[in-house]
Amino acid sequence: MRVHPEWFRDWFDSPYYHKLYFERDETEAAAFISHLLDLLNPRPGARMLDVGCGRGRHSRILGEKGFDVTGIDLAPASIAYARRFENDHLHFYVHDMRLPFWINYFDYAFNFFTSFGYFRTERENGNAIRSIGRSLRPKGCLVIDYLNIHYAAAHLQPHSERRIDGTTYHLTRSFDGKHFFKRIRIEDGALDGPLEYTEKIAALRLPDFSRMLTQHGFRIDQLFGDYRLGAFDQARSPRLLLIARKSG
Repeated sequence: MRVHPEWFRDWFDSPYYHKLYFERDETEAAAFISHLLDLLNPRPGARMLDVGCGRGRHSRILGEKGFDVTGIDLAPASIAYARRFENDHLHFYVHDMRLPFWINYFDYAFNFFTSFGYFRTERENGNAIRSIGRSLRPKGCLVIDYLNIHYAAAHLQPHSERRIDGTTYHLTRSFDGKHFFKRIRIEDGALDGPLEYTEKIAALRLPDFSRMLTQHGFRIDQLFGDYRLGAFDQARSPRLLLIARKSG
């Protein structure tokens, strides 16, 4: 399937993207952050970077807990929305994670909700890991929340439909062994005709992340398989949650 190499720029900045994925009960996100903070035990006021923050859903939860949080995303409309919530310890910037950001500044970096793996080449994925690593202080912590591709492939639902606020989303999913594809056809009476977007996510396995992280100065400390931080099981876990530490 041919997909525009920078498909994410338009789709992630679309209001339909946020309605499809994020306009929901935030209980799960808040519970996940709570479990994660209990595990990491960051010092009060720790500096945190939310990479691929979207409209700042997770950033705001972290900020409410008193941490110094910076969110970055390449979608201007998402960042414009997130900036409505800025305060002295919560800030947002339009930025591409493949490019350097503040150097040796943050104690923690988070990459939530499979906000990775959509670049055209493996080198670009590596550039993102390298840039995040440079933003972290020595011994800083990186958390990556990715789909478990083994579970996702086994439970792939080829077709589904959702109706949200009068808009119908027709979802068609496929997997070619290297990438997951999701075609989203949007029907909204307010539009002249249907819209269509296609997501393309790399089938990154644990060894792929291990290689990239090691190459850019990280070691994987812990591994979990769901948002309650249950043990990772390749066949049964819906998520691949990696906690890695930058070398000192």
